[in-house]
Amino acid sequence: MSKYIDTSAVIQVIGSVYKNPNILDDSRYHFIEEDFPEKFHRILFGVIYNLHLAGVKKININTIEDYLNQRPKQYAIFKTNKGREYLQEILEKNLIEAFDFYYNRLKKMSLLRTYSNLGLNLDWLYDIDNIFDSKKKQEQEDYIDKHSVIELDDIINTYILTNKEKCLNGELRQGAQAGEGIEDLLESLKKEPAVGYPLYGPLINTITRGARLKKFYIRSGATGLGKSRTLIADACNFACNEIYKNNKWTPNGTKEPTLFISTEQELGEIQTMMLAFLSDVDEDHILLNKYQNGEEIRVKKAAQILTESPLHIVTLPNFTLKDIENTIKIAIKEWDVKYIAYDYIHSSISILSDISSQAGVKGLREDNVLFMLSTRLKDICNEYGVFIISATQLNGQYQEASVFDQNLLRGSKAVADKIDMGAIMLEVSEEDRKGLEALLDKYHFQEPNMKIAIYKNRGNKYTNILLWCKANKGTCRIEPIFATDYSYRYLPIEDTEIGVIERGH
Repeated sequence: MSKYIDTSAVIQVIGSVYKNPNILDDSRYHFIEEDFPEKFHRILFGVIYNLHLAGVKKININTIEDYLNQRPKQYAIFKTNKGREYLQEILEKNLIEAFDFYYNRLKKMSLLRTYSNLGLNLDWLYDIDNIFDSKKKQEQEDYIDKHSVIELDDIINTYILTNKEKCLNGELRQGAQAGEGIEDLLESLKKEPAVGYPLYGPLINTITRGARLKKFYIRSGATGLGKSRTLIADACNFACNEIYKNNKWTPNGTKEPTLFISTEQELGEIQTMMLAFLSDVDEDHILLNKYQNGEEIRVKKAAQILTESPLHIVTLPNFTLKDIENTIKIAIKEWDVKYIAYDYIHSSISILSDISSQAGVKGLREDNVLFMLSTRLKDICNEYGVFIISATQLNGQYQEASVFDQNLLRGSKAVADKIDMGAIMLEVSEEDRKGLEALLDKYHFQEPNMKIAIYKNRGNKYTNILLWCKANKGTCRIEPIFATDYSYRYLPIEDTEIGVIERGH
């Protein structure tokens, strides 16, 4: 058995949960069997946990013994360790007001045991057997108490990486003379320019150079403006190789494995929007079964396309940061996903509690949580070579704004620090209509009903511009028509068509 066991922390945690089982309902706290390395403690905690889960209102020694009576092996261990007397003693000595301290201590020991059981010597961090150097022992105790579980995990991983690099004689570092391999780079760009899979709609691929792997895009918008619908359009555009447009079914590139993550909508709601986008049939006609000429046939064809496409939907209504990260990692491993639409970056009670608990800080501000979420999404892009597109809400300032940038993002403008492309979707105002009158008369453009402000565009020349669009929320389609600067001056940007080929060809 590992030496990293703090019996006092184990006893205090069990005593607190025994005294107040409602602690188990608090999403800030998460327990696993490995938190209780001794079998007797695991049985005690497990019984209390299972009784509470079963809805038992009052848990006492009698209810615990009644439960164990049906489990002879566990009951024998309970009696051998004088369970009745033990429970009474820990109840009397319990300091429930210090529960957070003992809980964090418990989780820290679980972390240290995990690494120790893998064969890592952690005496440099916490030598629990040290009985001779009291000064060093106190320093290590203080250090463990001062740092959160997630910080200790980072410290251990940094230690491992540092020593690994020493063994490899610095081979983990990447460095080169500025001109090294530059001819090969130029030659590769001739064969395959630095563009990604095409996004849906005209002009947008000129602006962004497509959905480039290792990049993270965000399109923000006010409630009801169609953020989810545009992400659904993106997901279908990546994964489906046919789409109905210009009154016919049209080839639409290759079937790229794609993941759509929803945090608010159910599967059926997402599917009808996908059908509407692919078939160019208003979603209301699908929902109400009121098809017009030929629409039902198109929707059935769209359903067949969806069935045959590598498009995967995962719903996370009550998510933590780990839920999001694990969902993406599993999709990459099992489905070879390269394109991810995440709907959308916002806080929840679970993620606020989860990240606050991991950071060891109570009441962590929402802006910090959202920044950590966006940082992790960008890290995933880099680590796994995938493209992620997401969205955020806008704060109330957007209604009066004349400059459209990260200051309009609700919750945290710092979210924009980690993104490669940032856009804001807005309705066309009366002031816009007046500002566009001369331009529309001159070029005979269709009148737009939506504008998209591009405020960040890393690695591209187009920024602080407005894309004027025709948006149809019923079919989840947004068609950019033309571009201007913020003063309504026309920008002659040509559409870019990105050709795609099957991977491996």
